[in-house]
Amino acid sequence: MAIHPTPHAPAEAAETATAEGPWRDPSLAPAARVADLIGRMTLEEKAAQLYGVWVGADADGDGVAPHQNDMVDPVDLDELTTRGLGQLTRPFGTAPVDPGVGAVALARAQRRITSANRFGIPALAHEECLAGFTAWGATAYPVPLAWGAAWDPALVAEMAHRIGRDMRSVGVHQGLAPVLDVIRDLRWGRVEETIGEDPYLVATIGTAYVRGLQSAGIVATLKHFAGYSASAGARNLAPVRAGVRELADVILPPFEAAVQEGGARSVMHSYAEIDGVPAAADPTLLTGLLRDTWGFTGTVVADYFGIGFLETLHRVAGDRADAARLALTAGVDVELPTVRSYGDALIGAVRDGAVPEELVDRALHRVLVQKCELGLLDRDWSPLPTALGGEYDDADPEQARGTVDLDPPENRAVARLLAEQSCVLLANPGGTLPLPAGARIAVVGPRADDPLAMLGCYSFPSHVGVSHPDVPLGVAIPTLLEAVGAEFPGAAVTHTPGCDVDGDDTSGIEAAVALAREAEVCVAVLGDRAGLFGRGTSGEGCDAADLSLPGVQGELLDALLATGTPVVLVLLTGRPYALGRWADRLAGAVQAFFPGEEGGPALAGVLSGRVNPSGRLPVGVPYGPGGQPWTYLQPPLGLAGGVSNLDPTPLYPFGHGLSYTAFDWEPAEADRSEMATDGAVDVELTVRNTGDRDGAEVVQLYLHDPVAQTTRPDVRLVGYARVPLAAGEARRVRFRFHADLASFTGLAGRRIVEPGELELRLGASTGDIRQTLPLRLTGPERTVDHHRRLVCETSVDAAE
Repeated sequence: MAIHPTPHAPAEAAETATAEGPWRDPSLAPAARVADLIGRMTLEEKAAQLYGVWVGADADGDGVAPHQNDMVDPVDLDELTTRGLGQLTRPFGTAPVDPGVGAVALARAQRRITSANRFGIPALAHEECLAGFTAWGATAYPVPLAWGAAWDPALVAEMAHRIGRDMRSVGVHQGLAPVLDVIRDLRWGRVEETIGEDPYLVATIGTAYVRGLQSAGIVATLKHFAGYSASAGARNLAPVRAGVRELADVILPPFEAAVQEGGARSVMHSYAEIDGVPAAADPTLLTGLLRDTWGFTGTVVADYFGIGFLETLHRVAGDRADAARLALTAGVDVELPTVRSYGDALIGAVRDGAVPEELVDRALHRVLVQKCELGLLDRDWSPLPTALGGEYDDADPEQARGTVDLDPPENRAVARLLAEQSCVLLANPGGTLPLPAGARIAVVGPRADDPLAMLGCYSFPSHVGVSHPDVPLGVAIPTLLEAVGAEFPGAAVTHTPGCDVDGDDTSGIEAAVALAREAEVCVAVLGDRAGLFGRGTSGEGCDAADLSLPGVQGELLDALLATGTPVVLVLLTGRPYALGRWADRLAGAVQAFFPGEEGGPALAGVLSGRVNPSGRLPVGVPYGPGGQPWTYLQPPLGLAGGVSNLDPTPLYPFGHGLSYTAFDWEPAEADRSEMATDGAVDVELTVRNTGDRDGAEVVQLYLHDPVAQTTRPDVRLVGYARVPLAAGEARRVRFRFHADLASFTGLAGRRIVEPGELELRLGASTGDIRQTLPLRLTGPERTVDHHRRLVCETSVDAAE
């Protein structure tokens, strides 16, 4: 039975057993240790483990979370920590801090927390890590949309491991990534944070990130569960009106894969409401599906202020205590970023009988098991992280300044490789690219000479650094202009911005036109400025009315093309923009999705030919800017046809990307053309590099279901293989397609594999299908569940 202090007495005055006991014994199972510990805790001590505190969060100025200025309450940390503390929010990502100084400060904070609470339990420290550890001086990697463009799960896992290693080295335990939202509308501001518009691509790349991050000892947090990206009108936090099949077959599979295949240890609920029910208050989603069906045993954490929003924005809770009741009942274990509902409001609700203490204990068990698994309940736990060793135990934090390097050369090498692999050559109609070494090159555009052009809204310099303009960036970020100068040492390179990223000032276009006329080639560097809540053209809360290039950049491009000088368009964006207006006039086009600190040299390498582009689009590039923010996952009536005058066909389809070399695909072979609804088929083909450059092809396997009991996408991705090939080399690609991969949500609401005719289509994109293999499924309709095969087994070997 739990022992409570009287309402007016401090927790320390309660009648309690000793703070020591079996819960300290590392030979016992975590569940047994935690059960013993919970039995010793007061209600105040229990609740204290269920929230974080955001030290240093600014209630004024520009926030980094929605409604931050309204939702941050002052807290008395000294008073709170006598009860214990569940989490510390963003000790490195709230303001610029030298990593060594920050590590010492975090260690001191942990020592303060453990000495203040009766059990000596440290807080779990969490940080953002969407495109690298969001800390000053840490490597700024490409954004997730670039991971999708690379089509390379192994490289993403390597990046994630390095991110996790750096976080753990300075005392962080949990990372708030990856984002597994599947893009449903390209106008949504957070497209840059997602991996792509296809659930299979998102699932496989996202699961690789989870494995990499957790291999370094960091708890990965799946975001945002669920439906967030399907908001009406692409407006941030707008209601979601997706049907049950869209949720089951498009939105949920990446989360399911990351739990089942990746072993993710935490999930963050979405801000979204689906059909009138906010995710934070939905027990069917957070308990029934996530835990009871999928078997998830980790923690569910709140998106920042998400529990409070049940009261203030969704209006399904009457007050803070009511919001706590709804969230705890649904299955939200931890309130982030700071205490609001799960503190005294929750304690009072439990005492009043409005919230059963069993719900507190349920969440507490999950939180403490995770702390136990991280070693935070062990007697020999030390607050000093590995980056410090033992020499800064009692030192002034300033003595650690400059001693911790979060951007070593090995990190930059991975960042460079991922940036290179994610660059997509959209068009090269006249062979203008690669550019000649000694050309006169005019580098024009508002993104050419700004290091922030390489970064998304969750990279530290864009996320936090912009609020501290007097503080250096913390990492070296060559601009594309600087990189072109280094890449083409014999070239005459000139530059002018021509216009701003947004706004309507066209006064600089004339100077840009003059430079272009004097050049042999013009490289137009256009795109987005990442920001938050309207402070950028891409990023959280920066949704687009349509898919026109921001500001007057389209007018600049028109003027440059009118000069007659060949124009190569380089896009540095967080979403695709409509390019149909210029498609037949460009000498070349390269798409980069915020490629990180090494993006400038990577793009310059593509322009010179040092890098053979191998990226493939994780999203389609639209032809026109308005009215057709479609993704490719459409049934027949979602495609072009005579029933509407509007044509949603993209200019460049999902999976598209060109190379400076050529690939030949030999005829594919399947080991059978008929199989049972629980069977599998092996598909093989040989791919050969027939050009004179090394390169990489991406072989994509799509499924077409001609007749089904519910409408199905015309094609959908079910497998892929990135195939690196030296000039003249051939390799054999093998796919094992299991019938489970053909499953979908049928009329009765169950996931089924239906007998009948299918087609397996091998292509270089959804618009470039090279080969088709018929396949017949025989036998009874089969119901499948979360134990089904989620991944198409793939191998790439030397050709015989």
